Amino acid sequence: MGLIKMTKYRTLLLATIGFNFSFLIWFSFAPFTGPMAEEFGLTTAEIGILASSAIWMAPFGRMLTGWLSDKFGAPAIFAIVLAYVGVFSIGSAFAQDYSVFFVLRLIVATAGITFVIGIQHVAEWFEEENLGLAEGIYAGVGNAGAAGGALILPRVFGSGWSGPLFSTNWRAAFFYTGIVSILLAIAYYTLGEAAKTEAKRQATKEDTNFKGWLHTATRYGTVVLAAAYIMSFGLELSMNGWLATYYREAFNQDNLVIASTFAATFSIAAGLLRPFGGYGSDLLARKEKNILPFFEGQYREQWTFLGLCFIVLMMFAMTLAGLSGVLLNAVVIGFLVGTGCAWAEGAIFAQVPAMFPDDSGSVAGVVGGVGTVGGIVYPLFYSAPWLANLHIGYSVAGVTMIPIVLLSAWVFQPEIAKVANTAGFVGSTQEGTTVASGDD
Repeated sequence: MGLIKMTKYRTLLLATIGFNFSFLIWFSFAPFTGPMAEEFGLTTAEIGILASSAIWMAPFGRMLTGWLSDKFGAPAIFAIVLAYVGVFSIGSAFAQDYSVFFVLRLIVATAGITFVIGIQHVAEWFEEENLGLAEGIYAGVGNAGAAGGALILPRVFGSGWSGPLFSTNWRAAFFYTGIVSILLAIAYYTLGEAAKTEAKRQATKEDTNFKGWLHTATRYGTVVLAAAYIMSFGLELSMNGWLATYYREAFNQDNLVIASTFAATFSIAAGLLRPFGGYGSDLLARKEKNILPFFEGQYREQWTFLGLCFIVLMMFAMTLAGLSGVLLNAVVIGFLVGTGCAWAEGAIFAQVPAMFPDDSGSVAGVVGGVGTVGGIVYPLFYSAPWLANLHIGYSVAGVTMIPIVLLSAWVFQPEIAKVANTAGFVGSTQEGTTVASGDD
């Protein structure tokens, strides 16, 4: 029992605040790549590696914390992550050697694993028919923390910063965000409650074993949603860490605040529009509305598939906008890419707890963890030295997404989708596994 009586809405608020700040501290380096590159002597390609490295620890970390949240409850796990992230963020503010700095920021970047903790926490409190919207609000407002970082941090910690501890703006930003992270850890631990009822808590806790985890991790539904998350959330991560650099380098925009502001328009779309993706999925499922007849009866799947197709189209459009040489074109299309990410992400995490109601943390960990791979790989395309210019990388990434769309089309077929949480690529149907929920 926490300090106050928790309700599903208070739990949603607590999880959203925690994840919003986690996203802010995760990408707190992005607005400061210019001054950091100058101090440490980094090339554009090395900045791309730094942006990619922010995701390296996330795949395994999310898989682990999703399972741990099912086992021990979200409040304890969320608090532990926020606490150590805060400590290492403070440490990175004092680092003078780039190798030490790089390692410390790798650890700080594990702030992103809190996503699956919050997904599990919200799923333990909300009923199935409203899960898409609730998870969309949590993840959407939470993801907007990247936009908050891009908009707030370079303004609060400007180039002329001269504080009591630091005369370097990015060092001050890392120090003070670390302090806030530790305070939030204390708040989450003291206020949070793991589940709406003790019966729900026990049902989730009892299903946490390695055999059960391996089974759910290899179901068709888990695999396809994880792959779809690569090209939606993984893409979002890559753009959050790269766009400020892209707008600065590709269009010769030297103003740090302006470049970061343009980059924030993507993060705002990818974050704040995510509830639209979840709500659309809920709405189609409730009304049993077919918008793609070849996936008849699979309402959530239809909504997800359209979002994935939109992302691919916008990635090619991003290259064309960049080649036009007009910065505003790239900013507008970047906003639409963010819209596509929000649509698909909200739809995917409406499906996860609906399909696996007693394993939401474990499945969210797999989907969220594997999905971050896009955040590792895509920045390497954007800054690849073998490309003719910085605009072509978006189309290269778009081409790699087409097989994922085709995989989705196969799994979302009605005869496969109806057993997607029991049939899988490894092993047979596990006795007692929940039957596919419910789009019928």
